[in-house]
Amino acid sequence: MQVLSPARQKFLQIAALPDDRWQTVHLWEGALAIAWEEYPALDLGITRHQMDTMAAVLQERLADQPYPLRKVREIGNYLFQELGFRGNDVDYYNPRNSFVTDVLRDRLGIPITLSLLYLVLGERIGLPFVGIGLPGHFIVKPCHPDLAIFVDPFYGGEVLFAEDCRDRLREIYRNQVTLRPEYLQPVSGRRILERMLGNLKAIYLQRQESRKALAVTERLLALNQESVQQWRDCGLLHYQLADGVQAKYYLQRYLTLAPAAPDREIVSTLVRELEGL
Repeated sequence: MQVLSPARQKFLQIAALPDDRWQTVHLWEGALAIAWEEYPALDLGITRHQMDTMAAVLQERLADQPYPLRKVREIGNYLFQELGFRGNDVDYYNPRNSFVTDVLRDRLGIPITLSLLYLVLGERIGLPFVGIGLPGHFIVKPCHPDLAIFVDPFYGGEVLFAEDCRDRLREIYRNQVTLRPEYLQPVSGRRILERMLGNLKAIYLQRQESRKALAVTERLLALNQESVQQWRDCGLLHYQLADGVQAKYYLQRYLTLAPAAPDREIVSTLVRELEGL
């Protein structure tokens, strides 16, 4: 029987919450649990205190500020000018960019982890933000009726309009991707954690770190039990790690959930091989 680490247990508790109970605090605690699993000796109290301190500073500074746009700009000034946070465009695919503990310590992150700072801090100072999952990029939007704007944390808190989001996608994809209205819709906390883990999974697969890739894929599956891709990938990663029993279990489940999968014959052959062991 597999013994789950405290970090994994914490993550599974959050993943099991019904969607209508998810709040920003669950997203934050889920991100902490991801970092905790990477660093088992981590003192989460230190990280929570860092965020508490940042929120307290902003609350004091913005207590008498009536204009929401000025609040948005002050958050950006505080994070990027005063504290020195910035997008890590030099070492973008370093796994540390996905762990909030490292992001807070090194002041370096990728779009989704820097956006997480806005989501958590905004909630605490009374100006909530929602996450906007553009293809290959992540930004935030303040939840205020007078603000039809977006904020790009990876680019120093730059304020964007919808047209700017279109231009940003063109810049990233060299005019190969066109902005669609659905790209600017808020994404749930569950989906944000999926994207964070998806980034890590891609990195570990690229580095051929199968055990770490498996640990990430297991958590992705916990967030979405209906994801046939994660069932398949769990099976394939167990196979790579020479765990035939678990490989067969996950791959059989994949075949059940995806009877018309294009790789069904290949996976079925692999399952038959495992049954012969």
